[in-house]
Amino acid sequence: MSKSASRARLAEIIRKRSFGRGEITLASGRKSDFYFNLKPTMLDPEGAALLAELTYETLKDDRLDYIGGLEMGAVPLAGAIAQLSWLKGHPIAAFFVRKKPKEHGARLAVEGLAKGEGLLGKRIVIVEDVTTTGGSALKAAEAVKETGGNVVLVLSMIDREEGATEAFAEAGLAFRALYTAAEFLKD
Repeated sequence: MSKSASRARLAEIIRKRSFGRGEITLASGRKSDFYFNLKPTMLDPEGAALLAELTYETLKDDRLDYIGGLEMGAVPLAGAIAQLSWLKGHPIAAFFVRKKPKEHGARLAVEGLAKGEGLLGKRIVIVEDVTTTGGSALKAAEAVKETGGNVVLVLSMIDREEGATEAFAEAGLAFRALYTAAEFLKD
């Protein structure tokens, strides 16, 4: 399937499984009359494959070492992309950032790294399912920076276009999105 055909098919899946209208309170606290819950798309076999494929194609030339982001939205994305990157012969390892470190065990904020493995000096992309103001991705980027990782990009599957671009620019972070909310609102 061509990139444009994959993109169109994924948009259909998102529209059917993950997009809705109706009043909702977003993670940012803002009210909205539309929403995206990308989990049904990320956990759908075809949706997961297309998200991984399009994301990998977007990132393959960025010389990345790791991909990850804030739980829960980034976890299925990072895992699917890591798997596909291995199959494509250009592995990008995955991790995730806890919203709050566990109060027992290793008490880690960044999870998924083996003992002795670290993000120090590594090129990292923060992924997010849906971006509104950018707060979740910024929190993940801060946790990565605290470990010495080099966040080179934030990539969202869908940008709601409600301030994230500006927030990332202010933080000195490059930002890309596979889709914008406007693409789903025009119908």
